[in-house]
Amino acid sequence: MIMFAPDPQGNNRASAAPAFAKGADISWVAGMEKQGYTWKDKRGVQKDVLQILRDDYQINSVRIRVWVNPNMNDYANGYMNANKAAELAARAKKLGMSVMLTLHYSDSWADPGQQTKPYAWRNFTFQQLMDAVWAHTVYVMNTMKEHGVTPDWVQIGNETNNGMLWEDGKASVNMKNYAWLVNTGHNAVKSVSSSTKTIVHLANGFDNALFQWNIGGLVSNGANFDIIGMSLYPSASDWSTKATQTVNNANNMIAAYGKPVMITEIGMDYNQPAAAKSFISDIKSKIRGIAGGKGLGVFYWEPEAVPGYNDGYNKGAWQADGKPTIALEGFLN
Repeated sequence: MIMFAPDPQGNNRASAAPAFAKGADISWVAGMEKQGYTWKDKRGVQKDVLQILRDDYQINSVRIRVWVNPNMNDYANGYMNANKAAELAARAKKLGMSVMLTLHYSDSWADPGQQTKPYAWRNFTFQQLMDAVWAHTVYVMNTMKEHGVTPDWVQIGNETNNGMLWEDGKASVNMKNYAWLVNTGHNAVKSVSSSTKTIVHLANGFDNALFQWNIGGLVSNGANFDIIGMSLYPSASDWSTKATQTVNNANNMIAAYGKPVMITEIGMDYNQPAAAKSFISDIKSKIRGIAGGKGLGVFYWEPEAVPGYNDGYNKGAWQADGKPTIALEGFLN
């Protein structure tokens, strides 16, 4: 495995991240704009959606996904290559926002049900796969740098409940390979920006057994990473229970491994805005209140999505009339 030490001079360091990130994944923004979408604030005034998030809802951080070789004509399930991600990140940085990258290490969606290798990597040996992860990660980081952005956080994979880059990195088959891939991504990030924090991100933040198996397996196999990330998508009827379970799991992970925690994805149906507002406010307060400042932030996933976007996604926080619901008011204060 290729290894490089972080820059001893501390060059290309990320600017100070917020003490607590109130964030939004805005990855669909670029493609939606190409499709002609615009957004209004709650008063009905059309504005840059990033500015609305910052000015009206105190969003101080954005999360942006990066695919390896996505379909550039598919604005919802592709488009976000390193250059498009960097352009969006630069817009956010100009508004004073911090930036998280989510490296999917795939040409399209990577999640618990699919961790498909990029097509160009499909026949690689495991050593070649590690080399490709290294080279791609460094390329993404340098592309960001060329656009004036040093990410505060980088996810090494997305919702890697059973590892990444299947079958080689499937955790249930070869936890060591999964750990080495995480290490490769972590070291590549640090080789460009020593202060950028790396994240391992799993879905189902309430599932303590999953996290004990996955994070514990990584640690026991020597993986290096800085932060544990969690997703949580409850319903209007069970959000209180799931939020409590997730916070309990976060505290367990902190106690077991000494690593801070971020909730890097949350969402709830747009037609339950009052419940969503209460959920956001509750989990934000509880994560921010974790002892020792080890609860680092909460990110809402794609709040700018309108009802039914991309063949049926309904967990955004905007309405069909172009104005937001009240959900994001849960981030205030």
